[in-house]
Amino acid sequence: MKSIKTSPHVPTKIEVKEIGVNKIEITAYPFEAGYAITLAHPLRRLLLGSSVGFAPIALKIEGVAHEFDAVRGVVEDVSHFIVNLKTIRFKGKDDSENISVDYKFVGPKVITGADLVNDYIDVVTPNIHLATINEDAVLNFSIVVCKGIGYVPSEDVRSTIPDGFMPLDSYFTPVTNVTYAFENMLVEDDPNYEKVIFDIQTDGQIDPLTAFKNALSVMHKQMAIFNSELNIEVPEMHNGDEDRPEIKVLSQSIDRLNFSARCFNCLDRSGIKYLGELVLLSEDQIKNIKNLGKKSLDEIAAKLEELGYPMGKEIPGDLLILLKKKFSN
Repeated sequence: MKSIKTSPHVPTKIEVKEIGVNKIEITAYPFEAGYAITLAHPLRRLLLGSSVGFAPIALKIEGVAHEFDAVRGVVEDVSHFIVNLKTIRFKGKDDSENISVDYKFVGPKVITGADLVNDYIDVVTPNIHLATINEDAVLNFSIVVCKGIGYVPSEDVRSTIPDGFMPLDSYFTPVTNVTYAFENMLVEDDPNYEKVIFDIQTDGQIDPLTAFKNALSVMHKQMAIFNSELNIEVPEMHNGDEDRPEIKVLSQSIDRLNFSARCFNCLDRSGIKYLGELVLLSEDQIKNIKNLGKKSLDEIAAKLEELGYPMGKEIPGDLLILLKKKFSN
């Protein structure tokens, strides 16, 4: 017979695996039935819609009046040139959000993304073809590259670009693909728990794990309005929380973890009595424990790794709250 719950199960495991160039797989589990998709779908939308990237928003070609024109000595007409330019993925080299860059090329030459790299801007798709210039031809053009999110049509930037430039439709998103899948899993004789598996790929402007973290941050910020306006408080720890397997493990006294005498004494003198208190410390905080040498640090790192709480690993939000309530002074 299943027990009656008063709160949904909170996932405790997350795995990150690199599966290709700028491509990772993130697995999280176990979720209650139906909870995995509740989180997966908005996260996918945020990854695709709120990840910050760079894109050209305006173009000026010497001697060209409009996008249906042509340039003498250039194989591609202007409309084809623009399509190729939009395919090239840029990345700013500093904190500038709006970069104007001038280029001059003399033929014969095949221009690719690699030729557009300079002191102000980088290109993460260097092999993309831009244009072919015939002998005795000269191509002068300028582009404005901007930082942004999502898709912005040319009409929306027309009033913001310099005179003489053609506005471009701009696709800023550096995340090229996000998919998720679910698997059922068994938890305490219940086969209806779920595992969610994300596949995330970017174009190289940003690594996929950073993109995922940024999407989580955006989600938290969007939801924070409810905390601030409705004065929602984090619930106190209940007796049922004390029975969670993680809390029981983290409530172990450090004298039961078989540390060497020197390592145990350093922790004890610093006031650390329980494993949970140690897990709450950052790697730098552990390194700064008085008289803790490298050998003891390695010993602690190995023990935390063995117990499933390696130094530097992010603790799930609800567990972090419970640990702070239990162990913080």
